[in-house]
Amino acid sequence: MKTRTAAPWVALLPMAVVVLVVYAGGFLWTTRVSLSSSASLPVADFVGFAQYARLFTTERWLASLRHGAQFTLLFVVLGMLIGVLLAIAMDRLLRGEVLLRAVFVYPYALSFVAAGLIWQWMFNPTLGLQAAIRALGFADFRLDWIVDPHRALYTILIATLWQSAGIVMAIVLSGLRSIDPTVWHAARVDGIPTWRVYLQVVFPMLAGTFSTAGILLLTIAIKLFDPVVAMTQGGPGLATEVPTKFIMEHLFVRANVGLASAAAVSLTVLAVAVLWPLVWIRRRAVRAGEGAA
Repeated sequence: MKTRTAAPWVALLPMAVVVLVVYAGGFLWTTRVSLSSSASLPVADFVGFAQYARLFTTERWLASLRHGAQFTLLFVVLGMLIGVLLAIAMDRLLRGEVLLRAVFVYPYALSFVAAGLIWQWMFNPTLGLQAAIRALGFADFRLDWIVDPHRALYTILIATLWQSAGIVMAIVLSGLRSIDPTVWHAARVDGIPTWRVYLQVVFPMLAGTFSTAGILLLTIAIKLFDPVVAMTQGGPGLATEVPTKFIMEHLFVRANVGLASAAAVSLTVLAVAVLWPLVWIRRRAVRAGEGAA
């Protein structure tokens, strides 16, 4: 009995070591560097919160936070909406489910860089859809969002939604398939409209599933980097600058380790603050499910 109890902990030990040494240790080291005057290389002095004061007076960083917040809000809301609608459609589909499920989930298996390049070509005004449709005779057709400072961020949003909505669909679909069929039978007997069953019965039962999908989407949004680099390089101007690009650029291009570390710590704290409520919701949903069982 004791062996059975200890076995899961032994299996988790390697991952626990990785988390403590790599993640926790790396975060502590980064925090220490952010409190120094490090530039090209880390140094061991202490300047307090000078790097943070400089960081939050840098327009590039403030712009990246604005764009990151805007992207995250739209990406999570639209990603959940599209994923849930696709899951409902797939759940009620009688034929072709296997093929369509593969079609919707396949983009998530692609590299974010490869997908970003594909969409960059499509949105390119001189090589992509705009040029192709104009060649058909529609001379006034415009699809130059990728070079428009006010719309460039939406091109990245479209590309990432195309790539990520399918995995949300798969997660929600698995939750829908776990619903007891007697729920639907009772609803049909009582004459309850389908949309009310979803809103008032099914969706509350899937709180844990939704929180899992939400955590996944938030993680993708917070660490957004590859599509930005592949599609816009943060431009035009600062129109698509995001926190991760700011960090990587100051770390490897501008050789400012201290400022990059301060930005990394700030982003980590912000990410934890955003993700923790969803983790808490998921834990409560799991415990409620175990209690009901």
